[in-house]
Amino acid sequence: MPRSCVPPLVLHAPPLGALLRRYAAGTALTCEPVDEGLLNRGYRLRTTRGRYFLKHHFDPDTADPASIARQHRATERLADLGVPVAPPLPGHDGRTVAVVGGHAYALHPWIDGRHRHGAQLTPGQCGRLGALLGVVHASLEQVMRAAHGELLPPARGGHVPRGLGVNAPAGSEAPPTRDPRSDPGRAPGQAPEGRVAPSGRPARAAAAAPAGPTTAATRSTPVEAAVPAVSPDPADTFVLIEDLLARVRRHRPADSFDELARHRLLERRTLLEQHADRRPPHSGPVGWVHGDFHPFNLLYRGDAPAAIVDWDRLGVQPRAEEAVRAAAIFFVRPDGTLDLPKARQYARAYRRAAGATPSELAAAVHRVWWERLNDFWMLRWHYERGDTRADSQFPAASALAVWWTREYDAVCGAFAD
Repeated sequence: MPRSCVPPLVLHAPPLGALLRRYAAGTALTCEPVDEGLLNRGYRLRTTRGRYFLKHHFDPDTADPASIARQHRATERLADLGVPVAPPLPGHDGRTVAVVGGHAYALHPWIDGRHRHGAQLTPGQCGRLGALLGVVHASLEQVMRAAHGELLPPARGGHVPRGLGVNAPAGSEAPPTRDPRSDPGRAPGQAPEGRVAPSGRPARAAAAAPAGPTTAATRSTPVEAAVPAVSPDPADTFVLIEDLLARVRRHRPADSFDELARHRLLERRTLLEQHADRRPPHSGPVGWVHGDFHPFNLLYRGDAPAAIVDWDRLGVQPRAEEAVRAAAIFFVRPDGTLDLPKARQYARAYRRAAGATPSELAAAVHRVWWERLNDFWMLRWHYERGDTRADSQFPAASALAVWWTREYDAVCGAFAD
């Protein structure tokens, strides 16, 4: 997901007195920041009545109180279907968003748990992960249609039954048992501990590929009116590469990050020159998606998912693309390769639960591959803004785009077989 619109982290002490007066949550005893994410800020709050997670929505692209309230209503309805989510607590006035001093906050129950990367999942758990995301997409279709009366296509995945456990067989359409959990506020690619908190040449896209990432427009656009995003234009990417190369050259003193950045920029320019004619068309089925499904927005208790958190990017996007993007984060290895056997287990289960076809997943693979080839948000943060919070993600992410191009056919096979 492009991050160029995300502002630098802003330190802001929450006004605990004014906030807690809005809730039946007691008086604050301790308030500690949790590990920082790339969008918003979270706090571990202990009061005279228990433990809570306090979320400060300060990212201007996702901090609109009405949008946050809509996300909250969606998670409440998902919880009623048995999807493991973390609905916020209502205040005395029944509202779940508290605006104090121009800042938006939400209070969630605190639940201990861990984040788990794909390397920590068994093949069976990878299947259950794919089934879980499929259930999320099918359930969102159901609850957002009910909430907004939107004219969505029928869910091929069918009705989502209530109350079935998270340990249902891989590929099952049954949602996990409800177990609320608060938002970890973590970023993709950080350490996976929980918080207390020629072959390989990409084929031409025969079928229309799905649309691109969520935008501010699609987050508030009805499904029937959503316009698929245009895929990145390599001409624009070449200009960006030249600008970033110039910034790398000007950086003094040069360091190992500069050396890797220069190598990857030159390498990516060559790949784009070779594959510029494979830019995917824009089209494809869209639906409501989580928008940021990755290991640090999924919390486990033991071997079972406890809650999907951080719904700030809830919006209308091609569902299959979210499935591919998530797999590219869950199953990427430190050397920038994907664990394809685990990705295959995940994708098969996702297709069954979401009712997605192999051709949809193949088109999504093509579009996300192209997106990765043209994506330099980590380098833009580093060189344009002096923000180094994503630097640790760059080695694996940049290597993945190269490996994915070389092993394109194998990646497509893992998602579409």
